[in-house]
Amino acid sequence: MSNSAPVIVWFRQDLRLADNPALDAAVRQGRPILPVYILDDENAEEWAMGAASRWWLHQSLESLNASLEGRLLFVRGDAKAVLPELVQDVAAAGVFWNRCYEPWRIARDTTIKDSLQGDGVSVKSFTGSVLFEPPNTNKPDGTPYRVFTPFYRKGCLENGIPPRQPLPAPHDFPIYDTDAGLSLEELELLPTINWYSEMAELWKPGEAGALKRLKTFLSDGIDHYDEGRNRPDRQYVSRLSPHLHFGEISPNQAWFAVHERNSTRELTPDEDRFLSELGWREFSYNLLYNEPTITSGNLQRKFDRFPWIDDDASLKRWQQGKTGYPIVDAGMRELWRTGYMHNRVRMIVGSFLVKNLLQHWRHGARWFWDTLVDADLANNSASWQWIAGCGADAAPYFRIFNPVTQGKKFDPEGNYVRQYVPELASLPEKFIHNPWEAPEEVLTKVGVTIGRDYPAPVVDLKPSRERALAAFKSLSLSSS
Repeated sequence: MSNSAPVIVWFRQDLRLADNPALDAAVRQGRPILPVYILDDENAEEWAMGAASRWWLHQSLESLNASLEGRLLFVRGDAKAVLPELVQDVAAAGVFWNRCYEPWRIARDTTIKDSLQGDGVSVKSFTGSVLFEPPNTNKPDGTPYRVFTPFYRKGCLENGIPPRQPLPAPHDFPIYDTDAGLSLEELELLPTINWYSEMAELWKPGEAGALKRLKTFLSDGIDHYDEGRNRPDRQYVSRLSPHLHFGEISPNQAWFAVHERNSTRELTPDEDRFLSELGWREFSYNLLYNEPTITSGNLQRKFDRFPWIDDDASLKRWQQGKTGYPIVDAGMRELWRTGYMHNRVRMIVGSFLVKNLLQHWRHGARWFWDTLVDADLANNSASWQWIAGCGADAAPYFRIFNPVTQGKKFDPEGNYVRQYVPELASLPEKFIHNPWEAPEEVLTKVGVTIGRDYPAPVVDLKPSRERALAAFKSLSLSSS
């Protein structure tokens, strides 16, 4: 085969040039590189990206295309048909990609690999989106861990296979010219109505934006991370999650950047906590890999009997940030406006939905899937099951986050609520998280009428908590 025959690099959740094992290996072949992105909604089916993720993807692909001199090939359709056809059209000498771990991607990629190899085409896949390959993190008996701490400490840190060092971006490699493919606009990732203006101001998708975000966090946020990560009114979290999901930066780059801040000392508690949060991401991927049904089915099967309540009206109030509980409503409005929600608030709004409202966790997971720019099937599924109590290493059933006490503890001055629930901005701190308890003269002074300017609580906290505890108890009784 002629050395002019290209090798295909199939970009997926690795939209970067640096620390891209598939791209690095392909460039080492000494052949022209044909970079390809395939928008494959056909195989994704119900897990096709939501609106917020599609907005992010458009920006990220635009950035990657610029890095590739405007020669990234865009294709839309079933990758099981599209990729073999492209291999044949350009007489490709091989195909390179980094592995993905969603069940539908694993099934699709296995079919493609078998098909191409059956036709004599070389296919190489690499670890590019996780620190620790899932099969390497199992217990000594070969079964997967279900509890985070032993998974992270033993399955990851002590498994004898440390994270690999990040790879540099390849330079000056030849890119194969082809007239095939679509324009980025023809992928139709952007909505026809511009609802994303605030997202566009807040986020900088792409590899350069990801590296800048990491640098900012390491200089301004990580030294306050252990405690500060619980404060939605402060800028102490990394906000790297969408960049990690789309692979604009690898977890390896983040991992080693933390270790390299000062290689002559031990990790600080803040640094160690951040790395353990990367470990939680690994745990979610490990769960999805070993338990692919967690996307819709309870990991703990006894929850199949849980007495969820179908109430479209209360679900809609939750989605719209009109529950009457300011910290919940602030979180839901932040999500709608920015495509993001602070992690502490995600736990609060999740607990409120599944425990105070007794709505099925799948309603929350589906809403997050459509509205989060960092919507990730592994993290989203595992986190919602954790909140509901039906997942691995789940929150105990009696852990029901009180939105008032949580708000007072983690948004003590009410600045987060004031930002996203401006109708309450003039309330004094004493009542910012419980406005229905404010005296009438206080509400009148700031021009707020509960039920008109701001909704009354959708449920009472104490009775709804007792209802949830009774529902959880019924599972124990029915299984005994």
